[in-house]
Amino acid sequence: MTELADRVLLSRSGLTRLVDRLVRAELVRREPCIDDARGMYAVLTDDGVGQLRSASHVHLAGVVEHFVRRFNRHELLRFGQLLARLAD
Repeated sequence: MTELADRVLLSRSGLTRLVDRLVRAELVRREPCIDDARGMYAVLTDDGVGQLRSASHVHLAGVVEHFVRRFNRHELLRFGQLLARLAD
């Protein structure tokens, strides 16, 4: 949960409250970490995966409309090369 909080830029308590809401909505379930008895994983349920897939279509359409369409093919290729440096 701490790693997840860091990645989504929330405090640990903020993430706990968010996960609590997602658990109540049956979109996420908590599972214990086998290697660390203190740790817990937040795991998407089947309904959670379905919600994520639905949301991703809207999200990706927005990315294309507000970002990708503003650049030509050459600019996007160059941008991809620059972003690849960050992935390393």
